[in-house]
Amino acid sequence: MTQHPKRNPEESLIERAAKVYDFGAHLRARDIPAFEEPAPFVDEEPAAVPPVTAHAQPVSPTLAAIPAEFLSDSDDDGLDEWEAPESDVAQIDRTMLAEAGMLVPGAPVGALAEEFRLVKRQLLLTARDIAAGPIGQRARTIIVGSGKPGEGKTFCAINLAISLAAERDVEILLVDGDFAKPDIMQRLGLEDSLGLLDILGDPRLDPETCVVRTDVPQLSLLPAGQRTHADTELLASHRTEAVIDRLLAANPRRIIIFDTPPALAASPASTLALLVGQVMLVVRADRTTEADVREAVQLLDGCEQIHLVINSVSFEPGRGRFGSYYGQEK
Repeated sequence: MTQHPKRNPEESLIERAAKVYDFGAHLRARDIPAFEEPAPFVDEEPAAVPPVTAHAQPVSPTLAAIPAEFLSDSDDDGLDEWEAPESDVAQIDRTMLAEAGMLVPGAPVGALAEEFRLVKRQLLLTARDIAAGPIGQRARTIIVGSGKPGEGKTFCAINLAISLAAERDVEILLVDGDFAKPDIMQRLGLEDSLGLLDILGDPRLDPETCVVRTDVPQLSLLPAGQRTHADTELLASHRTEAVIDRLLAANPRRIIIFDTPPALAASPASTLALLVGQVMLVVRADRTTEADVREAVQLLDGCEQIHLVINSVSFEPGRGRFGSYYGQEK
């Protein structure tokens, strides 16, 4: 009578079958250790396979055949490799700019872009000329203002900043200096934060920490800050000069543009004009009177360089410089 080995009552049917049919031989035929983790890839000769240990966990042949780079403990389908935008970079709303008729960064050049190319070129040339004089680095500061409300100063300030930011050799800081009615951030689809008035009121604040970087290359913003009834007095303090010089010294390529309140409606514009290199006074063709222009210029004459920019000029076919060229017949 044939004697059969005694069965271990604790062995399962699969374990007993493995001894009979030698499942390990099947794995050895594919050069895969039956109970060995795959060795990590190294750019050298492979090491000898270590002996099988009784305590190692078995590896599925199917998973062992999959390249290691496709195996991950993460279940996010590779999203961990996607880099999120920097949290401190503000995303300017291009749709809002387009709906407001403003320049859109990266958009095709049109009539408005060409107009501001002419405006900024004159400002850049003047800044270079006066930089060698006593004003020094303040030559890189510009006020954009108007005589009365509704003449388009903020519209022009934003467009000028976007146009200047396209230059290769400069970086632009657009400052909302219209403390009574600040809306630079809102027009760009951004939230307000600490700004110029906060910096002037608290000497402990570093101006650079309040500068808002944007996703438009070479364009940053400085909000107006917390409103106060002492805005003109703060501007007239020595702290303002120190802050402007600090912002200019922090970046030798930086040009600072201040959007100020109308000169005939509020006093901050005339106070700030004493500290900057140039003033760009926006004159609305269908509204501003000659008397308004003369009075505004007198209030801003603390700055020697005052330029007038005519806004809202009606387009006339055959007489426009850029309208017909870019297909803008209306």
